[in-house]
Amino acid sequence: IGYEAVIMAGVHIGDGAIVGTRAVVTKDVPPYTIVGGVPAKEIRKRFSPDIIEQMQALKWWDWSVDKIREFLPYLMNGDLEKIVAMKNR
Repeated sequence: IGYEAVIMAGVHIGDGAIVGTRAVVTKDVPPYTIVGGVPAKEIRKRFSPDIIEQMQALKWWDWSVDKIREFLPYLMNGDLEKIVAMKNR
């Protein structure tokens, strides 16, 4: 959530979404979407629809600390394909 962004009551910000500085968000923001402006509008998706679906299924934010440590290099460099491949092994 960017500096001085305003999120109106009842609005849901999806997992992994980015809200730009001073944006005024009046509508729900889908997962892994970048929004900005007044009122906030979609700028672009962070990833392809397939990767977004896979990241939603992974729910890495619910993992144990040990599991996050194991995957940390891939999470930090954005190697989502590697994360999905390792998770499915």
